[in-house]
Amino acid sequence: MNWTPIQVTIRAARLRLSGEPMKSLLLCTLMVASAVAQDTPDYSAEVAPILNKYCVACHVADDMQGGLSLETWDNLQKGGEHGKVVVPSGPESSTLIRRITGEDTPKMPPDDNEGPNADEIKVLKAWVAAGAKGPNGTAPVRKLVVPQITAAAVKKPITAFDWSPNGKAIASGRFGEVLVADANQMVPQWRIGGLAGKVNSVRFSRDGKWLAVASGVTGVSGLATIYDTSRGILVGKFSGHRDTLYSAVLSPDKSLLATAGYDKKIILWNTRTGESVRTLTGHNGAVFDLDFSPDGKTLGSASADETVKVWSVATGQRLDTRSEPLDEQYVVRFSPDGQQLLGGGADNRIRIWKLTSRTKPGINRLLFARFGHEGPVTHMRFSSDGSKLVSAAEDRSVKLWETKTFTPIHAFEKQPTVIASLALAPAGDQMVVGRMDGSVGRYEVKAMPARSSELAARTVVNPKVLATRVPTQEIKELEPNNSAAAAQAITVPAKIVGVIDSQKDQQPDEDMFRFAARQGDAWVIEVKAARNKSPLDSRVSVLTPDGKPVPRVLLRAVRDSYFTFRGKNSDTSDDFRVHNWQEMELNEYIYANGEVSRLWLYPRGPDSGFKVYPGRGKRHGFFDTTPMAHALHQPCYIVEPHPPGTEFVPNGLPVFTLNYENDDESTTRLGKDSKLYFTAPKDGQYVVRIADTRGYSGKEFKYELAIRRPQPNFKVKLSGANPTIAAGSGREFSVKAERIDGFNGPIRIDIEGMPPGYHVTSPLIIEAGQEIAFGTINVESDAPAASEESAKATVVTATAFVNGKKIEQSVNNFGVIKQSPKPKLLVTLKPNSGQQREWSPNRPYELTIAPGETITARVLVERNGFKGRIDFGKDDSGRNLPHGVYVDNIGLNGLMIVEGQTEREFFITAARWVPETSRLFHLRATAEKGQTSWPIVLHVRRKSDRITRTNE
Repeated sequence: MNWTPIQVTIRAARLRLSGEPMKSLLLCTLMVASAVAQDTPDYSAEVAPILNKYCVACHVADDMQGGLSLETWDNLQKGGEHGKVVVPSGPESSTLIRRITGEDTPKMPPDDNEGPNADEIKVLKAWVAAGAKGPNGTAPVRKLVVPQITAAAVKKPITAFDWSPNGKAIASGRFGEVLVADANQMVPQWRIGGLAGKVNSVRFSRDGKWLAVASGVTGVSGLATIYDTSRGILVGKFSGHRDTLYSAVLSPDKSLLATAGYDKKIILWNTRTGESVRTLTGHNGAVFDLDFSPDGKTLGSASADETVKVWSVATGQRLDTRSEPLDEQYVVRFSPDGQQLLGGGADNRIRIWKLTSRTKPGINRLLFARFGHEGPVTHMRFSSDGSKLVSAAEDRSVKLWETKTFTPIHAFEKQPTVIASLALAPAGDQMVVGRMDGSVGRYEVKAMPARSSELAARTVVNPKVLATRVPTQEIKELEPNNSAAAAQAITVPAKIVGVIDSQKDQQPDEDMFRFAARQGDAWVIEVKAARNKSPLDSRVSVLTPDGKPVPRVLLRAVRDSYFTFRGKNSDTSDDFRVHNWQEMELNEYIYANGEVSRLWLYPRGPDSGFKVYPGRGKRHGFFDTTPMAHALHQPCYIVEPHPPGTEFVPNGLPVFTLNYENDDESTTRLGKDSKLYFTAPKDGQYVVRIADTRGYSGKEFKYELAIRRPQPNFKVKLSGANPTIAAGSGREFSVKAERIDGFNGPIRIDIEGMPPGYHVTSPLIIEAGQEIAFGTINVESDAPAASEESAKATVVTATAFVNGKKIEQSVNNFGVIKQSPKPKLLVTLKPNSGQQREWSPNRPYELTIAPGETITARVLVERNGFKGRIDFGKDDSGRNLPHGVYVDNIGLNGLMIVEGQTEREFFITAARWVPETSRLFHLRATAEKGQTSWPIVLHVRRKSDRITRTNE
């Protein structure tokens, strides 16, 4: 019987009146003890649920704010950073009570969080006042406190899918259950029910004999189970996580199970013994997905901390952390051949890294970053041969990708609800998706179609440059010709003399001329006005006979970005700082507000941005776009060019159409005058329109408009003539090309006839698309002075193939070469590891680098009285390196040797696309009038074809 204090008092009084005082005293004592015990709150039943509801979210063993955990009785007894938080029998002295009631600050929980109500505070005070006793018997299991919500009568979402390796079965998971069914008829083979919480992952073993299941209760615990797929019998149960599991995956040999979830931990389990082998820590957010490499030696993980990590399975060592993602990562996959690692997540992108860190820490280089969907990427699956990839996202889209360049080639129908799961048949011919409404979609994945760009390439029009010369007619403009319908008919080639002058209606004038062209005919449309002192700021365009623009190219955006540091004027070619630049590659096109630039050099330090073509001086526009100013935070895009009419699989980014038009000539050499390269897309009539870009006109707005055949050619000029060179040292020179009418090929410069004891970089190559190359003249320390006659006898020749024809041109030579005494500073460039053979001017040292590789070299200086700092430049510190090869890790100060030192190691990196070549390069010190080192040969070779010459 339970007694209240009032009942105890009444019962004792009756006993005293009956003359039984001792019996009365004993009964009173027992009854008071019973009453006190009845009023003391029980820790397990009453106190722990309150702490769990309001306190444990911040004071848990894995995240002990203030060093305090209230998750268990033992944790509570330990207290926090400032000592005990509970004083038994002293609620007024207990920090726990004083913080909850607000008597001490800061109040807990914080005001923006729900706290205990008056009755719950009364329970805590009573418990402390009664001695703050712990649990009787087994400590209570932590339970999640959630409101009671009546479930709606709907089908459970299919939250996990996997297709067996033999293609015969499909496993699916829902809340609390797993079902394995025949893949063809979807007839259930076996079912497991009663699982804790939602099933977040089902994954078959490599041989298909086991199925790993990840489930759990949010905020409580995670559970992984393994089942025999032939009968659905439990093989093992693994519980060691403090929150729900998102992934459980078996190693290829089934000896290990890897599990991960919301508690940020990855645990490797021995599937035979059920024991934990090791715990992998390092993620700072929930781990959403895991995947073993095909050889089982590495494990990939995707996390809410915006990283994808690679781990050594044997040691637990973290081999790499890929931090390129911009948001949470939900899925990670190894390619079936184990050569690549893929990650996808909340930044809508799919990234592909080349897997190199297999046994020791290393950098897994980013190969591709694709804007995949307009919503977070949640699922990715490979076909067994690796030729196909399917992906799904929160925007209810599903796409098929080819896996050579990871380009989307097909978009499936938009799903009616959010996709909760996805599986691809091993053969890659079928796919199933599970949706949040419990429905299932099944799709045929047809044979791989040709890529849209390949289809477009079959019909792309290649310009025809005719060798025959046709006389150019000189024509006078005749009004009215200010509409396509009234365009003046002309025969091309022609030079038209005209004026942009308002007519009687005072509307801005524009002149139009109609001509015939055959498919593939190439024409140059050039205005000469500003160069003749005319006020006309011309703009030219090509129209169809009905006045519509003629499309030139489609620019498909593949990455979005924006300018992050200051605006850019129309001349700037350096310091293009853009968001997420690490995923951009040299030679990619960047589109901003109608202008197309091209990336020339990576940012070279923490306070720099890209250089764009041509790499120095005023920047160039591409596709005849005109360089213009760009504001801070203005959007920009990495784009890929495709012929008009190309159909694309939507990727969530825009497609820009560029028409045949030009404002200012794209290399800015002609000032405000226009120049446009036009290739006729088909036989027919075309209209050239010329107008003032501002809409101005007047009798003085005169122009010459030439429509002519292109005459591709080049000119080369040598800079650095008449040098004075110190004995034993060198001086730099350069050769610069002016490219004419679209000629873009390589140009070779040969230098012959140097005086005795003088050596020069030859041949020099101005690479395709580039404008300049650098060389050095070096003189031996005991070389005789060059006579004026011998120096002038040097011969410099430039050679190139233009339209298949070899063109050879003479270039100005070095003039008079003078010699000065030994300088105060001598610079030597050599391989970092040294050479086994003797160096000589005719046998320079050699280095070999592979595309995508970084190597080291060493620069040494001989100080002959020079005591200062020696600077070799910043982004330009490697002279005459092939385009895409650069001196790396230069920091803020560039490559230098500080006071008191005579040598240093430096790094050379080659972009992954650099073609094989051999090239002489050197270093140039800014001190002592620009002393240069003797050159060294750099070979770029693929690793399979590397030629080792350094130790000959």
